[in-house]
Amino acid sequence: MARKASPPVDVRRSTRRRRTVSAYRDGERVVVLIPDVFTRAEEAEWVDRMLGRLTERDKRAGRGGDAALRNRAIRLAHRYFPDYPQTAEPASVKWVHNQTSRWGSCTPDDGTIRLSSRLAAMPGWVIDYVLLHELAHLVIPRHGREFWELLERYPKTERARGYLEGVADAGIDNTGDNL
Repeated sequence: MARKASPPVDVRRSTRRRRTVSAYRDGERVVVLIPDVFTRAEEAEWVDRMLGRLTERDKRAGRGGDAALRNRAIRLAHRYFPDYPQTAEPASVKWVHNQTSRWGSCTPDDGTIRLSSRLAAMPGWVIDYVLLHELAHLVIPRHGREFWELLERYPKTERARGYLEGVADAGIDNTGDNL
């Protein structure tokens, strides 16, 4: 059985970082942040460890890479917005690390959707809600009565909105309920 190739990895050393190691996805790349004092052997050990953790987190969230996320969005669009087959199909869907004030964003003009990587650890039905919210913007760009009626086709809309509001209110995230 062929082993899946590892994604490209950027290791960033910091003199301010003392003991902590963190990692995140930036598109198809993985960025690993380590203390500057780590040896090359420690660096290699931690890169492997953090790749494993990201893979496990992705499995739990049903995340996969950007291609898997786009496929998920297309399946959702066909299921909940079947009367808008071409309009609700995104050109691209990406996980982004730099989106801190919103859960997701959409550019209707070019059909691109971006989801905050903070969603990756949340339940799949919450990720589906945010995807559907952004897909609805491909059909109806602004929040209005028709937009919310379209989004209400997803039966867990209110539950997912409540979940995201709870995360924000609990101080886990300081972004409010923006999408």
